Amino acid sequence: MATWNSRGLRGSTLEEFINHTNEKYLQNELALIQKVPTPITPISIDKKTRHITLAYFDQKSTVDYIGAVQGIPVCFDAKECNTDTFPLQNIHAHQVQFMIDFEKQGGISFFLLSFTARNEFYYLRLKELLIYWERANSGGRKSFRYEELDPGFFLSLERGYMIPYLDALQKDLDLRGNETN
Repeated sequence: MATWNSRGLRGSTLEEFINHTNEKYLQNELALIQKVPTPITPISIDKKTRHITLAYFDQKSTVDYIGAVQGIPVCFDAKECNTDTFPLQNIHAHQVQFMIDFEKQGGISFFLLSFTARNEFYYLRLKELLIYWERANSGGRKSFRYEELDPGFFLSLERGYMIPYLDALQKDLDLRGNETN
């Protein structure tokens, strides 16, 4: 049984940035993306503040966000890393399997990574993640380095969008189209 405490708030700034971006995409009729709530069962509640101080997760979560972009189903998860090495243990096998299954149904799955020390964001294609995932499962390195990432998928800040991932999604779609031709 996994428990919840303040460690769970590590990605709250990243989440706020993504939520703000998703609101702007909705306002501009570009996308409808929803945050997937993680179901928890409270164990202890501070009676004065009525805040949950201890809880456990009811079930394994799949992804952080799900929705549609111009009719294309998308799902993604957001992860933070404060070094140039991203440990694959931060991604769970059930999440990867959900994303693989989602893509089998015609959707697009990806991760949004925040390299906090660099103040940079990266769109990690599921296909790219699977290269690192297979490497780790074959006895290789259990992480990937910043330098290994495709420079074309770092997100450039755009006016009004804190984490503008739609351009990277378009590149992802273009690459998928070229791979099938």
